[in-house]
Amino acid sequence: MPLPVSGVLLAAGAGRRMGTPKALVRGHDGTPWVELGTRALLDGGCREVVVVLGAAAGTAQEFVPDHAEVRSIVAPDWAAGPGASLAAGLRALDGDTVACVSLVDLPTLPVAVVRRLVARAGDSDVLCRAVFGDRPGHPVLVGPAHRAALVDAVTSDPTDRVAGAWLRGAGVVGVDCADLWDGADRDRPDRSDPSRVE
Repeated sequence: MPLPVSGVLLAAGAGRRMGTPKALVRGHDGTPWVELGTRALLDGGCREVVVVLGAAAGTAQEFVPDHAEVRSIVAPDWAAGPGASLAAGLRALDGDTVACVSLVDLPTLPVAVVRRLVARAGDSDVLCRAVFGDRPGHPVLVGPAHRAALVDAVTSDPTDRVAGAWLRGAGVVGVDCADLWDGADRDRPDRSDPSRVE
């Protein structure tokens, strides 16, 4: 029987290139990116979503959907790097659940991509990620058999590249999603886009 899947939405960073924490950014219609990311994970098959906050957590908390299957945590050491936020999110999950990790700066993440990944959540050893052509992306599925080792890796060095290197070394399987989406994240404000910040 497939294991349950819990979403982890990383939304803790200061968003220096964006000019504001990405957890405070809203989309075209005013919907917060945090809500868009949470909705994609839930609609894609996650039984719950843990939103990991950090920078401007007090304000960002107001953007977390008030939903029975959504909870937020604050990564106390979020400023050390994205690995600190990832570790906090993974530690917040029940022992038998598969983590489906996504990022708040993917506001156009299609539900279909999440569903394709969640369909791979068969057992404790699952370790796979969405890829877009030859480019690795998100979401990433981490089975409970791998969570402790990944937490150890990103805790020892929470900088940006460690999680990707660990995944490659652990034999992560790519799940091609290029037919569904381009996988692009949003690091900088787009002046042609009516997205706005609080």
